[in-house]
Amino acid sequence: MCGLILYSARLIVLAAAVCLPWLTTPIYAQQGMQDGLASPLRTRITIFGFLNISGETTDSWMGDGIAETVATGLENTEGLEVIRSRVSTGLGTPLDMGRALNARWVISGAVQRLGNRIRITSRITDVESMAVVQSTVVDGIVDELFSLQDRLVTEIRRGFESGWDESSRLRFSGIRTTAESLISGDTDPKLSSGTAPTIAIDSPPPPSPPETMARDSAGRTTVRAVPLSNPLELDGALDEEFYETVLPAGGFFQQMPNEGEPATESTETWVFYDDQNVYVSARLSDSAPESQWIANEMQRDSFQLINNDSFSVGFDTYYDRRNGVSFMVNPIGGFFDYQITDEGNPNADWNPIWDVRTGRFDGGWTVEMEIPFKSLRYKPGISQVWGLQFGRNVRWKNEYSYLTRVPISAGPGMFRLSAAGTLTGIEVPGDNRTFEVKPYVIGSLATDVAAIPQVSNKGAGNFGVDVKYGVTQNLTADFTYNTDFAQVEVDEQQVNLTRFSLFFPEKREFFLEGRGIFDFGQGVRRITSVMPAMRPGAPSVFGGGDVPTVFFSRRIGLNQGRTVPILGGGRLTGKAGKFSIGALNIQTQDAVDSNAVGTNFSVLRVKRDILRRSRIGGIFTGRSISTTGNGSNETYGIDALFSFYDNVNFNGYYAFTQTPRLNDDDASYQAAFNYLGDLYGFTLDHLLVGDNFNPEIGFLRRDDFRRTFTSARFSPRPASLRAIRQFTGEVSLDYIENGGGHVETRLASARFETELENSDRFTIDAQESYELLVKPFRVASDVEIPVGGYGFQDVFVTYSMGQQRRVSGTWTFQRGGYFSGNITAVGYSRGRIEVTPQLSVEPSVSINRVNIPEGTFTAQLVTSRITYSFTPRMFFGVLMQYNSSLDALSMNVRMRWEYQPGSELFVVYNDQRDTSLRGMPMLENRAFVVKFTRLFRF
Repeated sequence: MCGLILYSARLIVLAAAVCLPWLTTPIYAQQGMQDGLASPLRTRITIFGFLNISGETTDSWMGDGIAETVATGLENTEGLEVIRSRVSTGLGTPLDMGRALNARWVISGAVQRLGNRIRITSRITDVESMAVVQSTVVDGIVDELFSLQDRLVTEIRRGFESGWDESSRLRFSGIRTTAESLISGDTDPKLSSGTAPTIAIDSPPPPSPPETMARDSAGRTTVRAVPLSNPLELDGALDEEFYETVLPAGGFFQQMPNEGEPATESTETWVFYDDQNVYVSARLSDSAPESQWIANEMQRDSFQLINNDSFSVGFDTYYDRRNGVSFMVNPIGGFFDYQITDEGNPNADWNPIWDVRTGRFDGGWTVEMEIPFKSLRYKPGISQVWGLQFGRNVRWKNEYSYLTRVPISAGPGMFRLSAAGTLTGIEVPGDNRTFEVKPYVIGSLATDVAAIPQVSNKGAGNFGVDVKYGVTQNLTADFTYNTDFAQVEVDEQQVNLTRFSLFFPEKREFFLEGRGIFDFGQGVRRITSVMPAMRPGAPSVFGGGDVPTVFFSRRIGLNQGRTVPILGGGRLTGKAGKFSIGALNIQTQDAVDSNAVGTNFSVLRVKRDILRRSRIGGIFTGRSISTTGNGSNETYGIDALFSFYDNVNFNGYYAFTQTPRLNDDDASYQAAFNYLGDLYGFTLDHLLVGDNFNPEIGFLRRDDFRRTFTSARFSPRPASLRAIRQFTGEVSLDYIENGGGHVETRLASARFETELENSDRFTIDAQESYELLVKPFRVASDVEIPVGGYGFQDVFVTYSMGQQRRVSGTWTFQRGGYFSGNITAVGYSRGRIEVTPQLSVEPSVSINRVNIPEGTFTAQLVTSRITYSFTPRMFFGVLMQYNSSLDALSMNVRMRWEYQPGSELFVVYNDQRDTSLRGMPMLENRAFVVKFTRLFRF
């Protein structure tokens, strides 16, 4: 009762302070207008009553009271002449009034109450430049309104005393009361003090309420996040009252087909937040009936979702304009999430906890996303500024559009974070560091005919645990004990008609999250909406080419195609200022069946952001027991990437290894330039790999060589041909000498591609090759090509059907020379047959007929994947493969059920059989596994 009386008395005092001075405000305003000019010794500032956003009549006194407190607090500031005013005087906006009063600055703001919480925002605008030079946000509880006003005045006075630079860049200050900091668990004294670091944004100043979007003539956009007093009901309906009162952000720009033009379909978006989550909502109009929408995939993280109608949001939570995360959903609720590193290198195996629902309205569909702050990493501080991009894919008309203008040459717009907008007004919990524990239990039955002694239906059980802990708000440590990857899908087999080892991408979750931090020496690739069909033996988008992969995580826990048990380990990933940090340490155990001994693996990777889109970095990898002799193996390297304008890039690295008995000639370096414009492209690359360069936690296709590669591309978009989206003509030369100075490989190629408006593609690729074999090459089990130099030519033709079709895939045909003979090959890859939006069949076949003097053989590979998605979080899949080169028939059956976000049940069956004998394929090994995980998030 005493507290209520005291609070009421304070309100009475405040009301008196409000009414008396402001009753005379029009007089002061008129005097200012008659004077015409401010005192020559003092700079005039005009203060307006703060807007009451909540609209509650009982709070109407607050705005005038806050303005009076600010005016009183600034009256004694040296060099300032304070003029109190109101917008209601009929002179227009605050800026109009400021000009009429000959003021240099205008102070305006807003007050909003949500339950017992209150938010005060203020902005100081330079009347001459119309730039916002300071924006301040004060949050707290209503009982501390007087204290909040004092803090607001302190921040505003601090701005006037410190001054602003000539460009009037925006400065943010965030204030929280001590009481609220304690409630939120904020124990960081820098946060409790209420002052956030200075942040300059490269978009328009934040919009003033009730506006939620500001945009300039260049299309740069700033969006304001809106706080919610209660959690959003996640149902996709968009029926809450605030959707009618909070203005949406929209007005998307096409990237394709008509760059920079307004999107042909309307998209309205909102960003909300509360104490636990950030919410993204969208209303997506579509002029076509639902029967024409492309929504034929429901499984989480399926790449087919990229070829569906979809809505995406991307957050650059560090506001470094190069790294971020993205969340995507299609109309039937299938969703996809991925990390973005250095404006590319997407990591689709990042699987954060979040949720999404979709709905329908007459003329389109709706989206509501709920993303916990604990699933994101960001800079320290309560008041945040993030990069923001919204994307829309209307697949039935092959149209891509974004919140901001993104050039076609940038590739997928969600990757080009330097062209994204800015999200302001968002606040995060004071202490939101991650702490997750994820134990697992597993049971299995296994048969292995090749084992000595043979194993038949041997039962086994095990357990382990993964722990994720936020060392700081943006540095996370992961620990694993008794790690198991039984649930991971088996590798898709490949036909290998080259003399080099095959490269298989990493699929194990522990090594995939944050993998972009560990990438070394990579340049910028031209990314298109459709992956091109690759020649047999060509490197994939994941790696495997002649450029060494210094860190390749598949070297850990795998040896000679067999699993090596992992005892445990840990890693640290995240950002510290402009530095990206990745550290990894794993200990494996002895494994007799794979001929491996217990080994410790260590990796340390550091990158620093420089300039606008560039970076430099270094890496160390260490293996405690070398594979080539007694002792350890280490790799050291430095790399750099410099990106200028939109498409000019330089990259390079220098690395060397230390291995027992492999001294001298143990270094590798690369220097490359590329221009990746939409109309033109040019690449020049020089690479050297020494004979003793030996990164044993990496992938090295060949060693002891010097390579020079160059290519030139011309890609016009003919406006006069409505059915054609783009032509591409490209020529290239790949020239490789061995350590002795002799030409080892020379590849000269010419490629022409036509992309149709319906996203079908036709490509013809002619290549002239020369290969020098310094030792015999066994291309099949009974065919060996002798030493010598071989020159030959061939043609590779492909036709790719757009993945949005119910039946899609890529047809290939190859005909021409192959070493001393010839090759004829036909194939069908990336095939997909949509039976229903939940059921799909993905067949692939490759038949390669080789006829050379040393022998004739046919290499066949047949693959088929069947997937049925019960829900986006539950699917059943079968992968069957037959490889004639290995005489192997295999089957992998998986059922995955994410019964709650982050917790999963896996049921897996693997079966491999030998087809070399006539009759029924003979069993080699099989296993039945059940794995149960449970996530505990604290």
